[in-house]
Amino acid sequence: MNRQRFLWALVGLACVGSMATGAWAQQHGGHGSHGAGPPAPAGFGAEMHAAMITMARDMETAPMVGDPDRDFLAMMIPHHEGAVEMARLVLLYGRDPLVRQLAEEIIAAQQAEIATMKRRLEILKTGQDMTPGGFPALGGTRGPAAP
Repeated sequence: MNRQRFLWALVGLACVGSMATGAWAQQHGGHGSHGAGPPAPAGFGAEMHAAMITMARDMETAPMVGDPDRDFLAMMIPHHEGAVEMARLVLLYGRDPLVRQLAEEIIAAQQAEIATMKRRLEILKTGQDMTPGGFPALGGTRGPAAP
């Protein structure tokens, strides 16, 4: 799979839930599900769209060096930064307490993962510490790595 198709697949996965319900299309002038609930505030739709565009652009322009580990991290950092921005927008505009709680959890987890990925990327750039037990540990915020 070429790089652009891979990037759009990742962006698509991030958006598939809202697009499936038609909410994303409805917020952005499309013909989503009619009567699916009240439309989101105009600011939210525009800002969410801008966040997704920024995320896609930053993933597309991430420096690729031909090393799958480094290239993966270089693209996933802006992907996670995009998730943080989208969750931040829910905190600004959203009202449902459970969705807001989820957004807060996403922000905390993604920020920790971003920091871990940045540190690991720097380690990999040096060509040192190629052992999985090196810092940062593989467990991260998602629990221990599978054996």
